[in-house]
Amino acid sequence: MERSILGRGIYELWGQGTTMEELQEDVKAKSSDKFETYKTSSFKFDFIGYMGSRSNSQKRDIIESFSFLAFDGPIRMKNPDEIYTVLEEYHVSGTEKATAPLKIWFGRQIQLSARTQNILDKYDLRRRKYIGTTSFDAELSLVSCNIGQVSPGKIVYDPFSGTGSFLVAAANYGGLSIGSDIDIRTLRGKSSQCNIPANFKQYGTSLNFLDVLTMDFTNNAFRNDFMVDSIICDPPYGVREGLKVCGAKDPVKAAGRENVVIDGEKAHLRRDFIQPKKPYELSNLLDDLLKFAAERLPVNGRLAFWMPTANDDFEVNLIPQHQLLELLYNLEQEFNKWSRRLLVYVKRDLDYKGETTNGLKVMNIKNFRDRYFNGFSEKSR
Repeated sequence: MERSILGRGIYELWGQGTTMEELQEDVKAKSSDKFETYKTSSFKFDFIGYMGSRSNSQKRDIIESFSFLAFDGPIRMKNPDEIYTVLEEYHVSGTEKATAPLKIWFGRQIQLSARTQNILDKYDLRRRKYIGTTSFDAELSLVSCNIGQVSPGKIVYDPFSGTGSFLVAAANYGGLSIGSDIDIRTLRGKSSQCNIPANFKQYGTSLNFLDVLTMDFTNNAFRNDFMVDSIICDPPYGVREGLKVCGAKDPVKAAGRENVVIDGEKAHLRRDFIQPKKPYELSNLLDDLLKFAAERLPVNGRLAFWMPTANDDFEVNLIPQHQLLELLYNLEQEFNKWSRRLLVYVKRDLDYKGETTNGLKVMNIKNFRDRYFNGFSEKSR
């Protein structure tokens, strides 16, 4: 729970009810055996209201009504041994403010989440030094890295790092971040003070930043025995920009350019040579991504990535599979007529009997970008 982004906290439930009197009777009936355990501990009371709240005078009266707990420990507003919480749920109808809660719970606080420690404000993109048009939402970046089980000292790789949203989030959990992208301009940044390393410096996690490499993920430069513990990414599925990889649209014409010489050196061997790029299908990219994960993740390592789907034709068998990767989670974030899904896989050993499939290829779904910009008005694939 301390790592959690979407949750708030864990509480040991002592009682519940629809009124304060009913709640307190339930506490006496179900939790009186706990009173003696915490009799001398320092403590304080806290209130959490969903869609409603109490005034300070009401809170004070409620706290005094719990005198039957008979705690002898000191009241300590900072760093108490125990925090007892009244949690209330209100119902709001129209513009009228609710005056009484529908349900009340009382419990002992066990652990609060990272969300309550202002982590979302800390990583808010509006406060980040270097962002771009493809910077991924800070909250969902943290969620992706958390569910991808990023932990201290583990190597985390983002093959499509852009401005480094997932790399920064991984460092929050102690991961050692390494990324790559086909676009050198994004990795280079706007200046020496406005780039990916500057983001790590902003959050005090520079020691967690390994590097970013300019390369085509499908023709990567990693040595064959380089392993990563987690792969977290948002593949460029072609909405903000077209999906491309290194290569030539016309191989015959490209072969003829290999004989071009500049200052006595073949053009394609020069350091300033810009590799030509060709269009690339999302289905092929997902195949390559799962294959890479199966080769580079250790057993129990995780792959987490976001995949776009049209709401009107989604079927579970569209989700790609690999014989060594078990799909753990398919979490949907729905928009108007399309969704993106956080798909989380875990690497299994050779005894695992999975299957390798790609529903996008089977159903010949290629034009997600075209359908996106046409408003998904056409059913054609």
